[in-house]
Amino acid sequence: MIYGASGFTGRLIASRAKAQGHDVVLAGRSVDRLESLAGSLGFRWQTVGLDDRPGLEKALRDVEAVLHVAGPFTETARPMLEACLRTDTHYLDVTGELMVFQDLHRSDSEARSRGVMVMPGVGFVMLASDCLAAYVAAKLPDAQYLRLGFSHPEYFSRGTLKTMISLVRERVSIRRGGRLTLVPIGRLERTFDYGEGPRMSTAVNWADVYTAYYTTGIPNIEVYAEAAVLERSLYQLGSWFAEPMRLAPWQWLLELQANAWPEGPSHAERAAERRVIVAEAEDRWRRQFRARLSTPDGYNFTAIAALAVAQRVLDGEYRTGFQTPASVYGPDFPLLIEGVHREDLLENSWT
Repeated sequence: MIYGASGFTGRLIASRAKAQGHDVVLAGRSVDRLESLAGSLGFRWQTVGLDDRPGLEKALRDVEAVLHVAGPFTETARPMLEACLRTDTHYLDVTGELMVFQDLHRSDSEARSRGVMVMPGVGFVMLASDCLAAYVAAKLPDAQYLRLGFSHPEYFSRGTLKTMISLVRERVSIRRGGRLTLVPIGRLERTFDYGEGPRMSTAVNWADVYTAYYTTGIPNIEVYAEAAVLERSLYQLGSWFAEPMRLAPWQWLLELQANAWPEGPSHAERAAERRVIVAEAEDRWRRQFRARLSTPDGYNFTAIAALAVAQRVLDGEYRTGFQTPASVYGPDFPLLIEGVHREDLLENSWT
């Protein structure tokens, strides 16, 4: 089942599922949009809300795995996961929100007892970076530090914008000595070479500080996003107003502005974009290993990767409980996707 199939990312996944010959059920809350999409693709469809516990359980009764793509995941992931646990259904989603990973990990024991795999983050934001983190960690087995840098996206969807707004906080989560801690926004800045020379990047609140630790065991982790001077200044400015922005009047205004944003980049815009992730591992003697992963745009990558994981699950290739992509499918998994390239930037040397 693809839940949230009528959204921008959901439609991309559903269209690719049709092209690949998958048998899926499209689900969500919008009758008109689901009926139109299912009719054009020839898929079965069903409307059910996440607050409809009996209806959701009935919808999942004959479903082996759910690919959950209906955000915001801070609100939608928990009810879907609970329904999956009650019906012994494998749970996959495309979130990148730290709080969601922390929450879903709490159901690890129950998922194991039910024989269910819980794997959030099977899209670009987590799967690609998790596998690259696992790769550099394997190259430098005694690494004590892991830093990840994400290139600047040219385009992003309305849903991504809403997620970005929701992630604005006063401080940034990093991992120090195996524990999550907070630092002021703007304190950590670093350059990464995304393929066109060093680019300044700033630390951000992304879930790799949680998942990469689960995957690699490296105790000190930071995640950065490429940002120009103005963008870094606005990011810091936004942190000063993070608390009042969570109040109802601000939320209403921000929601109104986000709804005016285009639903997602066009086919031509997606085709022209590349995304780049850089991972840097460092050991206690300051020896480093860096690698760079270049992928198609994040939305097409997400559709391909999410379906690839779903197919693995349906083929019986999964581990029960809470899992990260690289911990189950290995660091080379993204290389199976056309247009993905990985290159080593610096092999075990002194810096």
